[in-house]
Amino acid sequence: MMQLQQQVQQAGVVGCGGAGFPTHVKLAAQGVDTLVINGAECEPLLRTDRYLMREHAAAIIAATAAAKEQLGAAQACIALKESYHAEIAALQQAIDALAAPVELFLLKSFYPAGDEQVQVYEVTGRVVPPGGIPLDVGCVVSNVATMFAVHHAMHGRPFTQKYLTITGAVASPCVIKAPLGTSFADCLALAGGALVDDFMVVSGGPMMGKAMTKEQAMQTHVSKTTSGFLVLPPRTRLWQIAQLSTTHIRNRARAACIQCSFCTQLCPRWLLGHPIEPHKIMRRTAGGQAIEALLDDPVVRAAQYCCECGVCELYACPMELNPRRINALIKQACQQQGLRAEKGETNLQAREYRADRRIPTQKAAMRAGVGKWYNTEPTLFVQAQPTEVYIALNAHIGAPAQSIVQVGQQVTLGQCIAMTPTDKLGVDYHASIAGEVIHVGETVIIRKVGN
Repeated sequence: MMQLQQQVQQAGVVGCGGAGFPTHVKLAAQGVDTLVINGAECEPLLRTDRYLMREHAAAIIAATAAAKEQLGAAQACIALKESYHAEIAALQQAIDALAAPVELFLLKSFYPAGDEQVQVYEVTGRVVPPGGIPLDVGCVVSNVATMFAVHHAMHGRPFTQKYLTITGAVASPCVIKAPLGTSFADCLALAGGALVDDFMVVSGGPMMGKAMTKEQAMQTHVSKTTSGFLVLPPRTRLWQIAQLSTTHIRNRARAACIQCSFCTQLCPRWLLGHPIEPHKIMRRTAGGQAIEALLDDPVVRAAQYCCECGVCELYACPMELNPRRINALIKQACQQQGLRAEKGETNLQAREYRADRRIPTQKAAMRAGVGKWYNTEPTLFVQAQPTEVYIALNAHIGAPAQSIVQVGQQVTLGQCIAMTPTDKLGVDYHASIAGEVIHVGETVIIRKVGN
């Protein structure tokens, strides 16, 4: 089954859950007993994975079975929410038809059910150690959209397109199949345009996505890690948070943090037993010192265990402060100084009241200010057909790929255009449309020629 790993590597598949880790590296893992395929669609409002599970269940199940065999895992399951009735039916039908050694694991609807460490605990009862990965407890976690891409790779099709949700204040919320490098403007047009003249955009979901101004969004293109675009009116809560400067965030923490500890009490990683306490981090960083001067403090350094899910910031804090942003600043400072998160204690136990503190997904959406779109179901599936694509060569974890094409060169759909050096972690990139290469750099621009 080494062939599957090679097929996936040649296809340039990365994890579609958001991080962009090269999938062929996961398929090379040793000592795996459980493969978990994430179908929980962690973020409120996104519907891409649910669409794929309904419409392409057989492909997902076939790829999951192949990945299980490649890894030598004893068991494989797709973890999805018990409220996903149509998706459950489609997957179970595919499992039965293929006689596949894959099970379904049904989750409650809570946030962040799709966080890989939370999901490992839900499925196996094992706690991934702080600073560790699921493999530390014998698990590999992937995503249903990734499995769909793996199925394409099994049939010789490289990773050239993304499925994504366009929702929020748009005329026709939809799931779009977009070639890599498709512009946000093209995606927005396929969704019927925005319902408001002025708007902000979140790339990803409302809890963890990247907020952009309208102008920034119009310069954005679909990459290997794009999961969706949310179009939101101005002056929403997410818009207000995005306007806060680092100085203002720290000043607000110093003036208004009441040390209620709700941010810690509801932190998904703390509830798993990890030694991260956001309220103490807020207290340590409220004194006005530079972040870099605080990195010797183990309480502050524990911010490296933060998964940036947004629960503390968007749900827990009664003062509407920004512990997540503080944690992100600390993580950035640690990275700049070469300070890696130390792997914490193994054999941790989740806190006994964890199940009672899981946050209902709809309530998370309401607190984030996007509740009015929570029940919006995209009614359209649309194929984007851009005439020009901007393919970023660094949309994955690892070293950027290096272009192997030149300006003026004609390329075909699926042709390899960039490769990562064999001694580096990374993936290859392929042309998402046929056309002429008009720019080569950190991004390769391809323009369709003729009709």
